[in-house]
Amino acid sequence: MSGRGRLALCAFVATLAAATSMLPLVDPASWILQAAFLLAVQSGTGALVRRAPVPRAVIVATQALVMLVLLTVVFAREQAPAGVLPGPEVLQRLAELLTAGAEDVGRYAAPAPVTDGIRLMLIGGVLLVGLVVDALAVTFRSAAPAGLPLLALYSVAAGLSEGGAGWLWFLLAAGGYLLLLLAEGRDRLSQWGRVFSGATPGAPRGPAVGAALSGGRPTAPVRTGRRIGALALGVSLVVPAALPALDGGLLSERNGGGGGQGGGGTISAVNPLVSLQNNLNQPENRQVLSYRTNSNDPQGFYLRILALDQFNGNEWRPSTRRLSDVPKRFPQPEGLGPDVKVTEVRSNISSSRSYRQTYLPLPYPATEVRIGGRWRYEPTGRTLVGDGGETTGGAQYEVSSLVVQPTADQLASAGPAPAALRREYTRVPDSLPEVVGKTAAKITKGAANDYERAVKLQNYFASNGGFVYNTSVTSGTGSAAIGRFLKEKQGFCVHFSFTMAAMSRTLGIPARVAVGFAPGTEQANGSVSVGLRDAHAWPELYFEGVGWTRFEPTPTRGSVPAYTQSEAPEGDASDPAVPEENASAAPTAVPAAPDECPVQMRKQGECGDTTAQGAVTPTDSGTPTGTVVGLSLLAVVILVLPLLPMLWRLRARRRRLAAPAGRAPVQERAAPSSADGRAVPSDARSAAPGPEGVRGGAWAPAAPVDAADAAGTTARTLAAWREITDTAWDHGIEPDDSRTPRKAAVRMVRLGRLEFDAADAVHRVAGAVEQVLYAPEPRPATGLSEDVETVRAGLRASVGRVARIRAVVAPRSAVRVIWAASARWAAFTGRCSALWGRLRWPVRPLRRPFRPQG
Repeated sequence: MSGRGRLALCAFVATLAAATSMLPLVDPASWILQAAFLLAVQSGTGALVRRAPVPRAVIVATQALVMLVLLTVVFAREQAPAGVLPGPEVLQRLAELLTAGAEDVGRYAAPAPVTDGIRLMLIGGVLLVGLVVDALAVTFRSAAPAGLPLLALYSVAAGLSEGGAGWLWFLLAAGGYLLLLLAEGRDRLSQWGRVFSGATPGAPRGPAVGAALSGGRPTAPVRTGRRIGALALGVSLVVPAALPALDGGLLSERNGGGGGQGGGGTISAVNPLVSLQNNLNQPENRQVLSYRTNSNDPQGFYLRILALDQFNGNEWRPSTRRLSDVPKRFPQPEGLGPDVKVTEVRSNISSSRSYRQTYLPLPYPATEVRIGGRWRYEPTGRTLVGDGGETTGGAQYEVSSLVVQPTADQLASAGPAPAALRREYTRVPDSLPEVVGKTAAKITKGAANDYERAVKLQNYFASNGGFVYNTSVTSGTGSAAIGRFLKEKQGFCVHFSFTMAAMSRTLGIPARVAVGFAPGTEQANGSVSVGLRDAHAWPELYFEGVGWTRFEPTPTRGSVPAYTQSEAPEGDASDPAVPEENASAAPTAVPAAPDECPVQMRKQGECGDTTAQGAVTPTDSGTPTGTVVGLSLLAVVILVLPLLPMLWRLRARRRRLAAPAGRAPVQERAAPSSADGRAVPSDARSAAPGPEGVRGGAWAPAAPVDAADAAGTTARTLAAWREITDTAWDHGIEPDDSRTPRKAAVRMVRLGRLEFDAADAVHRVAGAVEQVLYAPEPRPATGLSEDVETVRAGLRASVGRVARIRAVVAPRSAVRVIWAASARWAAFTGRCSALWGRLRWPVRPLRRPFRPQG
């Protein structure tokens, strides 16, 4: 492998090693495989283009273009012409995903779910860093500055990880960088000549032995570099452990995300649903919350974490909104009128110490919250968000909230929603399948108002639509997943709530999805326990005069609101009890299915009742790997195939003009002279053997011309002539092999309108060709490369711009590749035919020997 090839490989390895430091940030980590493949395609493109003598800027630009095409194929194929070509819509789509990814990064704690936005940030970041590292280390031959982008990649991972990145990731990233430096050092050292090492101890000393090659063993400079690198890594790992101010360095254990006293692990996600697939394989339904309330409607006591009000076609997510200080008394709920009956209740809630997330579970709508710590208030969603690392772990708080009890008549007579609210909460993506709107219209046909439409949608999913609650499906959360859910009619609360909210929006009903916990299980002491499997998602629809109203389309989960039935129960309040203080050690949160959920479903990560939050982790499988690989290869072919003739032509020119390694040409000998200084006649030289001998009547030098030197001279001369012939062909002068070199040169000068230096150069090379082909002792020609370049410049000057561009981009002489391939194929088939004939008739028939008669 060449020096540049080794550098390119090491740059690839170093980038991938630094990228592994980001593995703990997301779950699952399968994105690294896709990033590695795309990075290999990008690096391979650079290695291919570097084989041609093109400017460095062209190499970097080509790799950047390939990177953009790869990202287009993976993330914005639907917006790209032909599924490959980047355009304005592609750039807009990528920008939207980056914005969404930035919001996800701020919303989730590590490990975060791999949403499309986060996946684009990860893979795009790796490709961008890989491009910079490859450009610095390989294209511009400066590996030391390439450590800066590698350090930036590692620093991002260390900054986002709780407690910093682990020592293993640091070791991989630093090792990759040292490998890159070592490869560059060896490459630079090899340019000075062959590397020698000192004599082996105990071996004979002498000039030859002392300068013996190392014989495959690492040379002294290489061994020294390895030792320095190993020492530097050791110091960076060990020294911080001896300095208390550095918190033990990379070798110390961190508790950020570790298990709590209950052994269930710490919930580090924004909401319990993020860790659903990692926690539902536990055999017991562990408690995360415990509460006491004076509400007389315990089945309607949902604990809400936040609302998802944006649907971008890939997932539902919460809007980014401003936070304020927590008011002593929350403002009146949006849209709630004075005619609707409400009852204020009080609840005392305790959170498990192992349940840590930044959003505080609250009944909706809360009116007052008393809690210690640093919390901020989000007015639109009426939620509390932890500030400065504040989480729900071990929190105990008291909440006052309203039990809103609208009647069916009040909901049916609700007026239109405000224009701004209606515009925001009825927006649906263009990617939403038409079947969603058509099905919604069909279900609600005959309904007189939005309330009746909403009830019809709820009943369609919960009872009369033939839907089955099944936590083992993986139908996803995006637009296409909603279409599949309507067709397959199987899913859990995420699919039911998302689909009903989307259908409601198509009908003009403002809708969003709430994420939190369904009512828990009442305990003997009067408290209510909320476990992992109580996590839930449900739609909220807006009715003017009532506000945001809960519906329950998921069968067998939660409770159907009374106002969607024929009669609505009355609810009174009594004094609340004091919540139990000891919170059980339970891990993270979320949905859960009934207690009889099979173990196999739990292991599949679908026993939860939902997945969700702004936090709902999309379960779309994404673009299949085979499709990504195929489209990536297709993109590379589309980009590289048109350039193959040009690349072959540049490579052929470089090889033809490069003088092959060999001995210097043999100098001509002067004719021998007699003792008195007169030249010896040729007949005398042939009659009497001189001091150097006579052969066949001709003067024979003592050191005969080396056959290799003669062959090298011939090869260089013929290669130069072939290059001139092909250059003329590229500029429109077809070769004529029936002419002698001299006549071909005359024809080339005439058709190419060559003058002065260019014409002389053609004739000089043609004369050199005749020398090597026909002269008994060919004289080596000099300046062939200069003559070729002179002829090329003359031909370019004699044609127009279009012809010059075609000569470079689509050279006619590239057809020689096809001719050569055809000749090799013919030779191959001929050999195969001959071999088949020998195998078919391996033994010749015996002939009777001839015997003369008589």
